[in-house]
Amino acid sequence: KSPESEEAEKDGVSDSESKVDSRIPEVPVSADDTPEVLNKALSGLSSRWKNWWVRGLFTLAMITFFFFIIYLGPMVLMMIVLCVQIKCFHEIIMIGYSVYHSYDLPWFRTLSWYFLLCVNYFFYGETVTDYFFTLVQREEPLRILSKYHRFISFALYLTGFCMFVLSLVKKHYRLQFYMFGWTHVTLLIVVTQSHLIIHNLFEGMIWFIVPISCVICNDIMAYMFGFFFGRTPLIKLSPKKTWEGFIGGFFATIVFGIVLSYFMSGYRYFVCPVEFNNDSNSFQVDCQPPELFQLQEYTLPSVLESVTGWTTVHLYPFQIHSVALSSFASIMGPFGGFFASGFKRAFKIKDFANTIPGHGGIMDRFDCQYLMATFVNVYIASFIRGPNPSKVIQQLLALRPDQQLHIFNSLKAHLVEKGLLPALEGAAA
Repeated sequence: KSPESEEAEKDGVSDSESKVDSRIPEVPVSADDTPEVLNKALSGLSSRWKNWWVRGLFTLAMITFFFFIIYLGPMVLMMIVLCVQIKCFHEIIMIGYSVYHSYDLPWFRTLSWYFLLCVNYFFYGETVTDYFFTLVQREEPLRILSKYHRFISFALYLTGFCMFVLSLVKKHYRLQFYMFGWTHVTLLIVVTQSHLIIHNLFEGMIWFIVPISCVICNDIMAYMFGFFFGRTPLIKLSPKKTWEGFIGGFFATIVFGIVLSYFMSGYRYFVCPVEFNNDSNSFQVDCQPPELFQLQEYTLPSVLESVTGWTTVHLYPFQIHSVALSSFASIMGPFGGFFASGFKRAFKIKDFANTIPGHGGIMDRFDCQYLMATFVNVYIASFIRGPNPSKVIQQLLALRPDQQLHIFNSLKAHLVEKGLLPALEGAAA
């Protein structure tokens, strides 16, 4: 057997797979970007421990930066999400370009970035219309853009579609359609999920911070448990992942989620929805905390009562929901990482980029976060969010006077039929 076949068998890849993969050009390996001062300081350590220290130091740096942007407020968080989205898109698209650059495909990178612009225009335009409704209605240009937003978005995308068709080159049709699909799948994974992250943020910063923190905690604790106690491989796609790390990370994340939720649920800054104040033209985070973030008394099951000796406990209802968030981050979240590992193995690369020493690219750190963002958005829509009266009123105010009057009369008749209106009139008298 050839050395390549033997190596493939060691990695759990069959000989036939190896032959197929050998036709895929390899992406150039990124150079070691660890700062020279760290290389000198850690020169006496083995590569295993050197990587442990480098990852640890830069993890602390990233966590510190995360706390700093939380302090700066929701607008900065939204901008950071947008920047991360663009960087992740760039890393994935550059892999495609590095693999297929020898074909010199016309307009590939230009069209990729153009489609990114179109999709962001559509999603962020929807967000602006939804959360800044009063401001949009107040400004004539914004009102026109809002009214025809979807048509403009479609026209922009159609322009890119026509540009792609015009760029098709004989003998490279199949490859160009591969790359067209590559761009669109990347947009689906990256842009759609980042849009959901921002929607979660508008529900309250706690819905942004707790899920992201749980994924970070699980990633760190799974690495720590796997590093010190790992013996049993978990999945072939990620040979370094172990059952010990997976299980240890699960329990550590559950405890972390409950504790973090208890701390954050007591602060309006974290639990109140992010709303736009029309008077000051700025965001505000202030409200009467809903029941979800008010301490409640719960009776413990007999099994837990016999263990702890407590009959009842006081918890925030959100802490119970945090168990579901932590469980997903620990059980399903890693599959985002496994998916990314499979992608990297397909193209014979170690990391998406070398942006963060010891960690790889931005996409290497956010591969699990995007899956988590979708779950949180679905969870809120299914179990948390109810009708929003303020948004209904905003939409009513945008109607013509005769339409508003019709709705008023219909609502009045409904309240009279239910017997609520006379009671309200009597209370007012």
